[in-house]
Amino acid sequence: MIDHTILKPEATRAEIARLCDEAIEHGFASVCVNAVHAGFVAGRLEGSPVKTCVVVGFPLGANGAAAKADEASRAIADGADEIDMVIDVGALREGDLDRFGADIAAVRRATAGKVLKVIIETCLLDDAQKETACRMSKEIGADFVKTSTGFSSGGATVEDIALMRRVVGPELGVKASGGIRTAETAWAMVDAGATRIGASAGVAIVGGSKADAAGY
Repeated sequence: MIDHTILKPEATRAEIARLCDEAIEHGFASVCVNAVHAGFVAGRLEGSPVKTCVVVGFPLGANGAAAKADEASRAIADGADEIDMVIDVGALREGDLDRFGADIAAVRRATAGKVLKVIIETCLLDDAQKETACRMSKEIGADFVKTSTGFSSGGATVEDIALMRRVVGPELGVKASGGIRTAETAWAMVDAGATRIGASAGVAIVGGSKADAAGY
């Protein structure tokens, strides 16, 4: 259930290689990285069941639908199996649902046949906006809705996971990400309805220990 994650801008190939090896060793769902590392990760994971996950429009979601679609297409060409895209938060908050939906739809078209997770950045939204984001993501054909980038003012909460699960029902995955560093927190998210956990502390989580406070 874990997307083993390294999204810090200073990440080195040596660090990413270690993450890939840990993901294989522990049977994680994917390794989640920035697009520049997609090909390297896909090559490192080749022959294993671990997927290559790449973030798009990260971390602000403010670079436009065409740019996000192009970034997703290039990541897939480089070997990405899963795409985690950041929504146009401003469009949602101001009620421009046509622009908001077109943004997700463009990336959905670019990712046909691959897993698409939509990051709604819950810490910037009220509950009604969270519900709208989840409902429209489902209608457009996303595979998952996801709480957070881990780079804004807050991360995943049990309350948000429960809300997201209620809105999307059993058909979509729900990914909890941002601030999950212990097994106890991860299981609380799963109990609330999460089916995927995004964390840089995957090894600590499966080992039952607490990771350092810094990180995704």
